[in-house]
Amino acid sequence: MRGEALRVDVHTHILPEKLPDLDARYGCEGFVGLEHHCPGKARMMLGGNCFREIEANSWSPERRIEECDRDGVDVQVLSTVPVMFAYWARARHAWDLARLLNDHIAEIVRDHPRRFVGLASLPLQDPDLAIQELERSVQQLGLAGVQIGTHVNGRNLDDADLFPVLSRAAELGAAVFVHPWDMLARERMPKYWLPWLVGMPTETALAIGSVIFGGVLERLPELRIAFAHGGGSFPAILGRMEHGFRVRPDLVAVDNPRPPADYLGQFYLDSLVHDPVVLRQLIDLVTVDRIALGSDYPFPLGESPAGALIDSMADLAPQQRARMLGGTALEFLGLASAAFEES
Repeated sequence: MRGEALRVDVHTHILPEKLPDLDARYGCEGFVGLEHHCPGKARMMLGGNCFREIEANSWSPERRIEECDRDGVDVQVLSTVPVMFAYWARARHAWDLARLLNDHIAEIVRDHPRRFVGLASLPLQDPDLAIQELERSVQQLGLAGVQIGTHVNGRNLDDADLFPVLSRAAELGAAVFVHPWDMLARERMPKYWLPWLVGMPTETALAIGSVIFGGVLERLPELRIAFAHGGGSFPAILGRMEHGFRVRPDLVAVDNPRPPADYLGQFYLDSLVHDPVVLRQLIDLVTVDRIALGSDYPFPLGESPAGALIDSMADLAPQQRARMLGGTALEFLGLASAAFEES
């Protein structure tokens, strides 16, 4: 370990190097496949088309450790690529896939316990199976929590069927990291990469609004929940939400009588906003105690090296910097820094 602040990257994605033919395994189309077309590179294939080209750092823990050492990252939190959620699939197929992905992440964490922490995937289209896999992942595999999408087939995170999953996560002390996926209004965003540039921030704001207005955070104050990409567009529209709550409570305060700003400090955000002005606004809004380093490694919309934006802000006090680089993530994950120190 370096003598400076521990760096914990709460937002990274990983896949197994070898995926089985999932379409054949489940007898239906729509699952992601991997096509290794040359050494150290592969294509994520979806419906016969290339969804994304990836490199060995998307699957190789050794490569990841090399790049972490290069960039000064002590610990990565591993989660699957959101396109693997498969909420659209039959529940038993999504359950089987989640188990495959979770076993893979757990194996990497066991092999490198001081460098990696794991988050599980869940078949959220079936809450009973999701709770079963949540319990297995936390209690048997030793994963720190789960990564979930911003919605489940159009059902927002305040949906009554999803509440038992979040409630059980709170009971288990499992961290919940919310990542946008299957962005709304894709049909209006065919160009300019707008689903990723506009749709993802909107999805995240919608998820935060749902858990606030739907009373999820009110009913589960102990739930440790974090949202990717600095909360998306939520910080920019919080004032609008507050105003709407005051002037039209008949429309807004129908499931929760408390205003949105009351919940600032009850959820976490990652630092992936690409702009020091925006990060300063987040610090003013939720304080450094609720902002955790997140890079979206190893993808192009991520930050490289991880923590570059925090490092660039010379006016931060050392304690603020240390908190965002590692302390907040450890609190969110329910872990102690001693777990990552050399014995």
